[in-house]
Parts: sequence; structure tokens; C-alpha cells
Amino acid sequence: MSQLCDPGSLLPADHRQAVLLGRVFDPQEGGPSVVVIRDAEVCDITDTAATISELLDRPDLLDVVANAAPRKTWPLADVLAATVAEPAQEVVRFLSPIDLQVIKAAGVTFAKSMIERVIEERAKGDATKAQKIRGQIDEAIGGAISGLQPGSAEADRVKSILIEEDLWSQYLEVGIGPDPEIFTKAPVLSSVGAGAAIGVLERSTWNNPEPEVVLAVTSDGRPVGATLGNDVNLRDFEGRSALLLAEAKDNNASCAIGPFLRLFDDHFDLDQVAGLVVDLEVAGLDDDYRLIEQSSMDQMSRGLTELVQHAHGDHHQYPDGFVLFTGTLFAPTQDRDQPGMGFTHHRGDVVTISNPALGALVNRVNTAEAAPDWTFGIRRLIGNLAERGLLTAPARR
Repeated sequence: MSQLCDPGSLLPADHRQAVLLGRVFDPQEGGPSVVVIRDAEVCDITDTAATISELLDRPDLLDVVANAAPRKTWPLADVLAATVAEPAQEVVRFLSPIDLQVIKAAGVTFAKSMIERVIEERAKGDATKAQKIRGQIDEAIGGAISGLQPGSAEADRVKSILIEEDLWSQYLEVGIGPDPEIFTKAPVLSSVGAGAAIGVLERSTWNNPEPEVVLAVTSDGRPVGATLGNDVNLRDFEGRSALLLAEAKDNNASCAIGPFLRLFDDHFDLDQVAGLVVDLEVAGLDDDYRLIEQSSMDQMSRGLTELVQHAHGDHHQYPDGFVLFTGTLFAPTQDRDQPGMGFTHHRGDVVTISNPALGALVNRVNTAEAAPDWTFGIRRLIGNLAERGLLTAPARR
């Protein structure tokens, strides 16, 4: 049996002081369990909170996570090893660390990736045209967009210039205009975790990973933790038409989150998230290809609190909470197959998204059609928890 990576690499560098929540598949229970990492053990606290969604809403969240008596424990090393084993075994392994939360995403939050979206749009999804268009846009715009405050008078002035130059785009509108792009990335319970296959449509010829920090937000709009995410994207589909966004973003196994949810505490908070650097590595199975990139959160054009407030408020509520992909700086321009064609995935690629404070999210690329079917939805979760005697009436708030 082979492994995707060193199992220990999934852990944050300071995991012994980090407050780490997760979910595991427990074959004895036939479903997921809520767990907390304590030293070298994985502790099942599902009888305290049946879902991560319920747990995050508790006012005594940190106290419960620290002190709840476990109903089961497993050696951390064993669960990590099972998580990255290929092929996956019917043993206890980590899943995506979220459950009933709605999966939202903020798009075009970095100037560099904003330009790439404009290129996709003008190339109509044709990767062969991207290099020429990139040169034209760079010549016309230069660094005019970098550093602009979205919605500001200066941003409005730049918008007027770009309209005159026939360079305005819907992507620039959400990038430097007053309102960000906030969309629903994937259905509830559909995200996959570390070690799982991620899927791109078989008929897509221009696609890429999108390494991002993902915020976990409570039902009343409070960010309480962060994790890593891969907002798998089909550039050819979205480039042909923005109305194909759902088909470009939401496919079988196209949303990876994990490996753990790190809660905010005295050692880690939202301000630190705003300064994180996210590393991306793509290692090819069939061509020895290697791509290494970074995405720096301090280059975001909008603040994290602003993005959360655009997603949640008087205009929109999430009674089970939500998670928010915060966007990526990654612009996949490095050629892979042919000069001028840029990057696209090959089946078998190993994608590693990492940060010392959040660990590593490692997945292997497959097609959406060949990746394991998504079969465990909300009805199965409710039925499984009921069979285990874990459903209780929710507290009134």
C-alpha cells in the first residue's frame, strides 16, 4: 500500500498547542464522528456535539473542546496514516472537517488572479490565446490595479479609464468595485478531506487548483476558526461564460477542505490568518512535472471581516453556519504541456496546499466522473446519527 505523503505532514507545526477539530469516518458506526486532537490521540466527542456545525455555535466552544470526555480514542499516527493511504481502507480516517455548514466562496479577491479571470473571459476559455491577451492587458494596465481599495474614488477613476480603453470586465467589477463576488461553491456535506481524490470534469482541457484559506463562521456570523481549501476550477468553462460558473466549480469531488479546523484562541486568531502565506505544490505522476507557488493573504484587496459581512447579515442568514473560501493569489501561468498553453492538471497529480499553522491538505487529481461518488448526504447523516442515539433537540437561541 502506498501513501500520498508523510502522514505527519498533515499536522500544523505547533499542533500540540493548536486547538484542532476534525471529523473521522468510523466504520464501526457506519458514519462520521466529531473529533478533537489531544496530544497523540484522536478523541471522539460526538456525544457532546453530533456535528461540527452544532459544536461551533456553542458559547463554551473552547472549554468543551478542551474538556469533553471522549467516547472513543484512536492513536493519531494511525488515523493520519490511514487518511493518506492509497487505496483508502475501511478504517478510521479523517474526513473534511465540516458538515452542515453551507460552503461559500469569495472570488477575485487578489489583483493577480483578477487579471487572469479577465484573460479567461477574453480568451473565451481557449488556453492558446491566453499568452497574447496577457501581454496586451499588462501593457495597457500595468500595475494600475494593484493596491486599489475596492469601491474607492480611485478605483472608480481607474474603472473609467479601463472602460475608455475597452478593457472593462465583470471580473474587474467585483475585484475593485464596491461589492465582492460571493457564491455557493458546493452543496452541504459534499466536500472531501485530505487524502481523498479531487475531481475535474473529463472534458475540461484547462483547469487548475485554487489554494485558499477557508474561514469557519457560526450561525451568528462570527469567524471562529480556519482551515485550508482547494477551490478546484475549470478555466475553460468559466472563461467561455460566467454563467457556467456552477459547472466550472461544482462537480463531484471538486471541493477539498482540511485537514483540520483550527479554532481561534490565544495562540491563533483572525489577524494572524490575514498574514498567512499558503504554499502550493503540484507533482505530476506521468511527466515528472513540478509546480511550486505561494499565495500571500496580505495581498488581498479586501479584508476578511468585510468578506464575512458581505456573506452574512440582515440580508442573509445561515442557521447551521457557513464556511468561506477567501480567494487565491495563485494564477496558473507556468507552461506545462506546450509553450503558451499555461498550466492544466493531469490525472494523477498530487496537489499539496499547506501552511505551518494549518497543516497540509494533500489530494490526488482524478476526473469527476471517476472519483468516488458522493453518496453520504443530509438524509444519511440524520439517519446515521439517529441510529447511534446521537440526535437531541437543538438548544433555543
